[in-house]
Amino acid sequence: MSTSTPATKSWLKPALIAVLVAGVAAAAYASVSKKQSAPDVSFHTIQGDTITSASLRGKVVMVNFWATSCTTCVAEMPEMVDTYNKYKGQGLEFVAVAMKYDPANYVLNFAETRQLPFKVALDVTGDAAKAYGDVALTPTTFVLDKQGKILKRYVGKPEFAELHKLLESALAG
Repeated sequence: MSTSTPATKSWLKPALIAVLVAGVAAAAYASVSKKQSAPDVSFHTIQGDTITSASLRGKVVMVNFWATSCTTCVAEMPEMVDTYNKYKGQGLEFVAVAMKYDPANYVLNFAETRQLPFKVALDVTGDAAKAYGDVALTPTTFVLDKQGKILKRYVGKPEFAELHKLLESALAG
């Protein structure tokens, strides 16, 4: 014969469900709030230099995957230049990575005629795009903190006011 009554057991099931839901929510928050490290890659610039992920540590970095054939990329580039010029004195580094299908002479001509002030790299093998999560859509821009963690990924043209707030916060930190 059981001494417990149905009334005393009635709270047990809802309490267990509440604990389970709280645990799932906590795990989801932890996985979302945990910053992912940027991949360890080397970028090869149109000037013949090599930029490594290690050489970018200690700086806030924007890595912008783009192509000369991408109309959104071409349209956003003046704002990218303005953003770089606004924050470079505070330690912003910018690497514009041309996609592997973009002919090197097109990239070089674009960079020279538009006087791009930041580093422009060629991803001739596609390894950098693969390392950054198989980037296929351009433009795709990553903002990295000083420890090399990905703060934000923009697919398409970023909202520049939001981007500037993110950069200001990262550069201050």
